[in-house]
Amino acid sequence: MRKRASDPAVDALLEGEDGDRQFVTALHRGLEILRAFTLTDKAGLGNRELAERTGLPNSTVSRLTYTLLKLGYLVYDEGTGRYRMGVPVLSLGYACLGGMRVRDTAQIHMQHLADECGDGVLVALGGRDDMTMTYVAAARAKQGMISLQLDVGSRISLARSAMGRAYIAACPEAERSLIMERIEERATPEEWPIMKDAIAEAAEQIAKRGFYANMGQWQTHVNSIAVPYRSPQSDTPLLVFNLGGPSYVLPKERLENDLGPKLVQVVNTVARVS
Repeated sequence: MRKRASDPAVDALLEGEDGDRQFVTALHRGLEILRAFTLTDKAGLGNRELAERTGLPNSTVSRLTYTLLKLGYLVYDEGTGRYRMGVPVLSLGYACLGGMRVRDTAQIHMQHLADECGDGVLVALGGRDDMTMTYVAAARAKQGMISLQLDVGSRISLARSAMGRAYIAACPEAERSLIMERIEERATPEEWPIMKDAIAEAAEQIAKRGFYANMGQWQTHVNSIAVPYRSPQSDTPLLVFNLGGPSYVLPKERLENDLGPKLVQVVNTVARVS
C-alpha cells in the first residue's frame, strides 16, 4: 500500500521548503492515522496495517493508536486486535459539513437532477482530501435500481476520477504543480504520460464546454462527468460536482449532449443562490 506520511511532497506542502517551527509533527502523524481508515475497513485496522498505510514506524503507530484510544477517537476490539474509529471522529465530520453552507443548497438541486436521470445515476459533491476526493453530499433517484455504492464520506481517486481531474484542472497553479508532482511519483513510467494527457484534456474540456467527461478511466464500465465549483463565499474551498453511473445507463452521447449541460446548469444555479 502507498505510504503517505513519508511522502516528501507532503512534507514540502505542510512544512515549507525551510521547515516551519509552528508545525506540530506529532499532530500531523496522529491525523494521518485517522485518515488511513476508509469506509471499506469494516473489520478495523491493526497497527501493522496502519503502519503500511501511513509509512510511519510501528513503534510510532503504537503510541499514536494508544493515545487516540485513550481520547476516544479510536476503539479497540480485543478479539481481533484491530482499531475502529470512535464516535468523536463523527462529531468532527459533522462540524465540517455544518460549516459548508453550500451543501444544503446543493442537495436540493442534486436530488432533482438525480430523480430526472433515473435508475443507476449518482450525483455528488466533493472536495480534495490529500490524493483523493471525498464526497460531502450525494443524491440518487428515490426509487429504482442501486447506483454506485458511494455516499457522504466516500473517497475516490484524485488522479483518475472525473471529479478529481476536474479539481486538478480548476485548482490554483501552485497546488496543481504539487499534485502533478505527486501523481508522477506514484505512477509508473508507462502510466504517467497517459495520466498527464488525460488531466490536460480535462482542463481543455472544462474550458470549452464547462464540464469534463470521463469514460471508464476511473473504473471500467463506469462513465461520469464533473464540473468545478468556486463558491462566492470565501470560506468555502474549491469543490466539484459529479454525475456518474454504469456505462449502459450513461452512454457517452447522453452524458455529453444531455446531462453535461444540465450539470453545468445545476452548478450555475447553486452559485447564484448560495
